[in-house]
Amino acid sequence: MRVAHHGPLDVLVLGGAGVDTIVDVPQLPLPYADSYPVPAITTRAGHTGDNVTLGLHALGLRTHLLDVLGEDPEGALVRDLHHRSGSRFTALATAAGTKRAVNLVGPDGRRLSLYDVSRGGEHDRFPEALLAELADGCRHVHVCITHPGAYALEQLAGLGTTVSTDLHDWDGHNPYHAQFAAAADVVFLSATALADPEAVMRGVLGLGRAHTVVATDGARGGYLLTRADGGVRRFAAVTPPRPVRDSNGAGDAFAAGFLFGLLDGRDPDECARLGAIAGAHACTVAATEVDPIDRDALLARGTTF
Repeated sequence: MRVAHHGPLDVLVLGGAGVDTIVDVPQLPLPYADSYPVPAITTRAGHTGDNVTLGLHALGLRTHLLDVLGEDPEGALVRDLHHRSGSRFTALATAAGTKRAVNLVGPDGRRLSLYDVSRGGEHDRFPEALLAELADGCRHVHVCITHPGAYALEQLAGLGTTVSTDLHDWDGHNPYHAQFAAAADVVFLSATALADPEAVMRGVLGLGRAHTVVATDGARGGYLLTRADGGVRRFAAVTPPRPVRDSNGAGDAFAAGFLFGLLDGRDPDECARLGAIAGAHACTVAATEVDPIDRDALLARGTTF
């Protein structure tokens, strides 16, 4: 299979295409009850790979998302999302169906995601020739931890491109996530499930490849560790420019902002600042929408931060 694309890519994103069903709930955690009246329940496209791709696309980078999708209504929503945005997307058919999740969103914007592990092509593979074609001349590859991303790690090692990944709420021990950390130059993760974020971040550097590790920590900002500096330092959160709607996609927006800065030759601290600005913007966008910050707005806020 050959894919039409116009010249080398800035970023190839592997995996992470899917659909969320959004349910606004009166509180989190949600106490047991037989039923709750809730506002309109909405299903929309936009999982981590979609969000990172669209975020980078909005920032002016040449992107391409490669993943598996089912021939189902959910898959049609994902295809339409990328068609409307103008971002390049190659969807390979999978019998497992399109990846899905149900997101419960509280009044303060916090989210609880229920991920359907029965979908998403656990036994699928990206064709080696297609992956090599898309990665040829590509500046960077971002690998999502959903299947079939894990099967691409070994092949990427031989292609000579830099790699990033997002481990999301990794506990610091799960070996499935650790294989991504060991194969990436830049590793993002959430501090949510970590008793000692600094120790986990140093452990990622200890795996040998990563030169930068970032642990986001919501309204508390986050942690940054680079191999060059050797010390974990905190970075501040950014006050959202409008009222917070919910946190869906905030971590993906952070990754897009950070990678934009990295590929623009900026230092890690400035990259973290750009990521925080993009993440704050995402918190002001309703979960039913995908509306990433654009390049002009990001850079304008970056100069006044």
